[in-house]
Amino acid sequence: MDTVEINNSEALPLLSLNHVSLLCRSVWDSMRFYEEVLGFVPIKRPSSFKFNGAWLYNYGIGIHLIENPSIEDFDTIVEPRPINPKDNHISFQCTDVGLVLRRLEDMRMKYVTAVVEDEGNKVDQVFFHDPDGYMVELCNCENIPIIPLSSCSFKRRLSSFIKSAPAKCGFMENAMMESLSMEMLNISF
Repeated sequence: MDTVEINNSEALPLLSLNHVSLLCRSVWDSMRFYEEVLGFVPIKRPSSFKFNGAWLYNYGIGIHLIENPSIEDFDTIVEPRPINPKDNHISFQCTDVGLVLRRLEDMRMKYVTAVVEDEGNKVDQVFFHDPDGYMVELCNCENIPIIPLSSCSFKRRLSSFIKSAPAKCGFMENAMMESLSMEMLNISF
């Protein structure tokens, strides 16, 4: 088998994140959660699939649920881990963290909050589990700007920790910033 090397300047031609697939014990319970709590909408999925599942969509991303009744075999889902902001999770930006907290309280859902601060900017985060123990974060993450490391003033100091830190802005950094700018324009209208 041949190994192909991919250097940083020739990354794969990606456009965006399309969907996240999640194993679940009950498609019905998980669908209800993603619809009622997070506002996703069920969409048609291919009829050629021979297993229970559902596709949902909103906010420019899909959630694909795959039913696996024997999911109890996976330790992390049988007994959900404590809600830990440093654990694996999927994150969504929200418009009003205070409203999120009030609604989670109304639904009697357990959650954990955290605050991230950087150079005077503050991000409020709320973490909670879905019915199968997958962690979800809702935040106002747009409060901290996305700045490629290659454009930061501390890049020389950082490059001693990260050997592959780029020396200057390249194609990927420029493409990322252009995409972010277009996303921000789309959100503002």
